[in-house]
Amino acid sequence: MKILIIGSKGQLGTELTQCFARGNTELGIPALLRAKNEVRGADLDELDISDLQAVRRFFDGAQYDCVVNCAAYTDVNGCESHPDIALKANALGPRNLALACVETGAKLVHVSTDYVFSGDGNVPYLEFDRCDPKSVYGKSKLFGEEYVRALCPRSFIVRTAWLYGYHGKNFVKTIVRAARERGGLRVVDDQRGNPTNAADLAHHVIKLCASEEYGVYHATGSGECSWYEFACEIVARFGISAKVSPCTTEEYPTPAKRPAYSSLRNLMLECTVGDEFRDWREALSAYAERCQREGLL
Repeated sequence: MKILIIGSKGQLGTELTQCFARGNTELGIPALLRAKNEVRGADLDELDISDLQAVRRFFDGAQYDCVVNCAAYTDVNGCESHPDIALKANALGPRNLALACVETGAKLVHVSTDYVFSGDGNVPYLEFDRCDPKSVYGKSKLFGEEYVRALCPRSFIVRTAWLYGYHGKNFVKTIVRAARERGGLRVVDDQRGNPTNAADLAHHVIKLCASEEYGVYHATGSGECSWYEFACEIVARFGISAKVSPCTTEEYPTPAKRPAYSSLRNLMLECTVGDEFRDWREALSAYAERCQREGLL
């Protein structure tokens, strides 16, 4: 297959690129990686996906089989201050890619978020549950989803959550550095979700690229926890002597409203290509071991 990865320098984009280069993922060898593939990456310095004409010029004559959109404006608080940037990156960008994919015959895998849900529930959200985002970030991502669904029938919308990888910034790296520097942390304990290792997500995205099982997918680590519980596990896995204390969302206010409960169930994966996500603790342990072994953190 000829595959284009948009947002190739981010956490997921980098992981995907390296999986194709190695010919495997941390979870094994998906069938697609056994075949011969041509993979190209593009990031903002090469392509601004919010510019429709630029996207069309980029696609002209390329004939990609599958496009994976990992690009997004993920600064949740920044989206509240800059809704125009959020709209361009998270809605118009996916719209433009969807149009280009239809015009050139490519599949589209579009990565979305748990923030499309309100967070007011207490059981894991399913793919067909009603979306009701409370932040500009969540609203812009839902807008992007709606464009992809309406414009590109051969598409996969992949919602993930609490993503961390070996490349770029994420919650795990922030906690490790803060714990080492300060020795004590306060982390919110009244927001629950699914920590997701980018290696696990990449494995499933690759499986979807090779399939015809189009639709909306949830793709997160197995099991749920609070940010506080996640932080405690991070400190333990990295062997850091630091005290982690719980606090409430009210004690740690932010410009954007976060969902209190955004746990997802990977029902569509279970019913189609298979859900092989590791338990979040197991995936975090593997991440910590590799980081320490290779001096990544």
